Amino acid sequence: MDTVRIPVGGMKCVVCSNAVEEALKGIDGVEEATVNLGNNTVTVRFDSDAVDLESMESIIKELGFQPAWAKLRFTVEGMECAACVNGLEKSLLSREGVRSATANLATSNLTVEFDEGLLDEGRIVSLVEKAGFKVTSAEMEDIYAKEMEGQKRLILIAAVLGIPVFILSMLFGMTSVTLGLETWMQNVLLFILTTPVQLYCGRQFYTGTLAAIRARRANMDTLIAMGTTSAYVYSTAVTFLPGFFVHTHVYFESSAMIILLILIGKYLEMFARHGTSEALRRLMDLQPRTATVLRDGREALVSVDELELGDLVLVRPGGQIPADGVVTEGSSSVDESMVTGESIPVTKMAGDEMIGGTINQNGTVKMTVSRLGKDTVLSQIVRMVEDAQSSKAPIQRIADTVSAYFVPIVIILALTSFVFWYAIGFDAYGSDMGRFPLALTVFITVLVISCPCALGLATPTAIMVGTGKGAEYGILIRNGSSLERAGKVDIIAFDKTGTLTSGRPVVTDIISYQDDDILSIAAAGERSSEHPIAAAVLQRHREEFGTEPREPEGFLAEPGKGLTFRLSGRNFTLGSMRMMEGRPGAERAAADMSRLASSGRTPIALADDDSVLGVIAVADPIKEGAVEALAELRSMGVETVMITGDRREAAEAIAAELGITRVLAEVLPGDKADAVKGLADEGVVAMVGDGINDAPALAMADVGIAMGSGTDVAIETADIVLIRDDVRDVAAAMQMSRRTLTKIHQNLFFAFIYNVTCIPLAAGILYPSTGILLPPMAAAAAMALSNVSVVGNALLLKRYVPGVKRSS
Repeated sequence: MDTVRIPVGGMKCVVCSNAVEEALKGIDGVEEATVNLGNNTVTVRFDSDAVDLESMESIIKELGFQPAWAKLRFTVEGMECAACVNGLEKSLLSREGVRSATANLATSNLTVEFDEGLLDEGRIVSLVEKAGFKVTSAEMEDIYAKEMEGQKRLILIAAVLGIPVFILSMLFGMTSVTLGLETWMQNVLLFILTTPVQLYCGRQFYTGTLAAIRARRANMDTLIAMGTTSAYVYSTAVTFLPGFFVHTHVYFESSAMIILLILIGKYLEMFARHGTSEALRRLMDLQPRTATVLRDGREALVSVDELELGDLVLVRPGGQIPADGVVTEGSSSVDESMVTGESIPVTKMAGDEMIGGTINQNGTVKMTVSRLGKDTVLSQIVRMVEDAQSSKAPIQRIADTVSAYFVPIVIILALTSFVFWYAIGFDAYGSDMGRFPLALTVFITVLVISCPCALGLATPTAIMVGTGKGAEYGILIRNGSSLERAGKVDIIAFDKTGTLTSGRPVVTDIISYQDDDILSIAAAGERSSEHPIAAAVLQRHREEFGTEPREPEGFLAEPGKGLTFRLSGRNFTLGSMRMMEGRPGAERAAADMSRLASSGRTPIALADDDSVLGVIAVADPIKEGAVEALAELRSMGVETVMITGDRREAAEAIAAELGITRVLAEVLPGDKADAVKGLADEGVVAMVGDGINDAPALAMADVGIAMGSGTDVAIETADIVLIRDDVRDVAAAMQMSRRTLTKIHQNLFFAFIYNVTCIPLAAGILYPSTGILLPPMAAAAAMALSNVSVVGNALLLKRYVPGVKRSS
């Protein structure tokens, strides 16, 4: 049995604690649950094979409480490969009070969720350092600059000394050139040149290895240190103790060139990894620095940090909006492309919301500050992208599992290869190198060619670029799990109103049977109504006449039927067919209303005391781009479903216009979640809605997509948040997720195939049949290039444009 203490927020009394305890005890696998109201925690004893922590937390959430884990993100120095990531995470997860620990090799970030009652920031930092790593307060940009500058210096020194070692070794070993030096003096010269490369340029491999040993693990540094040290120590022994060896050939060039090539590879990898976070850096660079505030009638230039809620800010043409706010005076066009992905400038007038970081183009406006600091849209977007880039996709577990055993297995394979070639292989297949040099060469090559880094970089680099690229289009993906699920979606269910349609009904048809201006008469009657149909009729009247309708002399609403009113001495009736029965023209009106209703419109009829005067139809228009987006999704093999509360006849008419063949009609708002649940047996389901009214349905889906969030991007129930109110962004999000998932698969395939193929080659599998033996320097070059290839492949996502974006 395992025990976990879960901090729970919202428990205020014994009733609350009893509810939590009883609910948890009702889960199969939970033996005991005890709430402590003093520190707001529940301690659970459970069988980890039968139930997991996430399931218990879900039950707590269903009761209306929230697991109250604290969360911190650190920048960590010293993570070199997948084995480092795995070791750090395991070290933290073994400590009581740590719920989750997610290390990201691509960003050098560590995110920890923990119980503040048991741990604090200082204790976590101590645990990280005990595991052999260093927590730094420096910005990632500064760390990259410092590391790359340091690597460049080391590469220069290694090249200045190592390349001559390589050239001299070739000359001494393969030609008659001696430079007038005896063999032992040649070896001493090579020793003098190689030693600074081995001990100074390669010291990072030793420090990394020592840190790993202290934490009782092994990593990439261990492999490089063992391989180069073996070559260096053997060659040094041959140089100064030649009498103990039959063969006096030295391998200083292998030691020096391996270190040089690995350093070059690490530099290229860091350079490429830096490119994966470019989108996030661009977002962070949008943060405004100063603002022009109007105080006591005077302008004052202040730092954005000095702004206060309610401040009146002046923004001139070409200026940057300093914070989120509401326009109080003036109008302008604002370029919001850097935040929302919308390339067309947005017109802003009094009452409209402004997003901090966007650019005011051609008008001077005054705005009142409504959000500051971490609450601004831009800060929330940056935070979401950071969270996504620091998270892990479930597919990463494959690499994590392999990396946990990778380095020890490689060391065992290298030692086994050494023993084989020394004891058996040399006698069986022969070699001009000599018994020990042959076995040593194979041993070094196996160690150096093995690459745990590619496994660790395969997934996070693709997620970094993919989520960053999505943010450029106004597509915010919450985390790696959301991205992976989105890449596997089979069915997308759309809420109709406000998602596929505009949510603002408009007048589509006006059919007059006599000479009366039925629009003006109907508008006068609807003037006192708050029904959506009334709003549509009034808007159409304003558009056609530019004035408000006349005031009716009397008004009486009949719920569910319509209304009656008096205008200019005449009595009028406006409403459903039931109110028209028995009047002349009713049959004609009934036929027109039936025809309009079958095409998805909502008709109303107008009559006076004598006859039916005509019919007006209202409809919720389909959004621009919706038909195109749905066609794009179907071309991807995704089934599209529409969920609506409309009558089936009207719903199917709208669905036909959209090209949707599957409609769930007459679904009450509270039943949408059940409708989504019913689709779950058919595949991975995504639900698209507004994120507020559709929150339960979004939460029920495998992938919840909140569309048209605008300035509200912190929607907890959404896995993907679309800032723009454009259905085409749904297709773009699916395409972006699929392409990112494809890159992850490619990277993992390459990382696995590289190691599975190259390690046997390094072990000499081709030597018996072809006489080909991979030299250690070639192994070092291959290992360095494998890392760069994985990161480079992920960077190709930066050039990707979703298909729906290319055609729109």
